[in-house]
Amino acid sequence: MKKEMVDSGALETWTPEEVEAALRKGEIVLEDVRKPAEYTFEHVEGALLLPMAFFDPRFLPEDNEQRLILMCGSSARLEMMARKTLQSGAKRIAHLEGGFGAWKDAKLDYVAADMASGAPVRKSVK
Repeated sequence: MKKEMVDSGALETWTPEEVEAALRKGEIVLEDVRKPAEYTFEHVEGALLLPMAFFDPRFLPEDNEQRLILMCGSSARLEMMARKTLQSGAKRIAHLEGGFGAWKDAKLDYVAADMASGAPVRKSVK
């Protein structure tokens, strides 16, 4: 994990492998900030949907035992949202480096929509 001091807090950048390991152990909450259609098409199992259009740092949980990590498709939207969160008074925020694209490049499991039925299916790419 990389850590950078920004404004009055810490901006952490986590690799897909770090996020996957922490998610499996229940150490983090992963917030997917993509559009609902993107999330429905494919997402990390266990990630919660919080679309960027509705993102407001005031509604994020305060620091607790689980670290909050933001993710999007490519990481382009994340740093801006993480910085906005820090500017709102949060002491730390983290984001997934490279977003969902990096997750898939790392060959980590995810959930995708079955195109025939629309039902969610687990994708194991290892």
